[in-house]
Amino acid sequence: MTPPGTVGGDDRIRLFLALELPAGVTETLVEWGRAHLTAGRPVTSFHVTLAFLGSRPRSDLEPIAELLGRECAATEPFLLEPARYRETRSVGMLVLGDPSGRATELAERVQVGLERLGAYERERRPWLPHVTVLRFRERPRLRPSLPPLGPFAPSGAAAFLSRLSPSGASYEVLESCALGHAEEERMRR
Repeated sequence: MTPPGTVGGDDRIRLFLALELPAGVTETLVEWGRAHLTAGRPVTSFHVTLAFLGSRPRSDLEPIAELLGRECAATEPFLLEPARYRETRSVGMLVLGDPSGRATELAERVQVGLERLGAYERERRPWLPHVTVLRFRERPRLRPSLPPLGPFAPSGAAAFLSRLSPSGASYEVLESCALGHAEEERMRR
């Protein structure tokens, strides 16, 4: 685990856990959004949420980050791939295929572990791997083509601090960790 961000005291933080995307995927999504997402506010900071925990005491961060690190280290390699564009009442998202099912297994293990810590209550609906790409007040009903991305491996996972502001949320990595396959590749070099 590497701690790039800091939060002091035992104040409350708005916390979520997510898979991080490689720089090339992020750059492609930004360019695709500029060209195809013609309504609302295109997103420029991308991740695949594993669990949104909401407001938590800062003291919860350490055991939550340790859990994320353990589960990520135990994760076998997997790829995600763009499957379809979908809109909800307030966001447009790129739904991702998880052909191996390993991302879904990771999300399940993380969510079960968070419940055991008393830090999370799972949603009733199943986890859906996706990247939010657009925010809006009124559904624009867009039908963009998929971005020119093939299958890709997440670059890691992180515990993120989410800060709300009138211009939208901003995210800060508080703790990050490698996925098991990323660590294996690093050791082979």
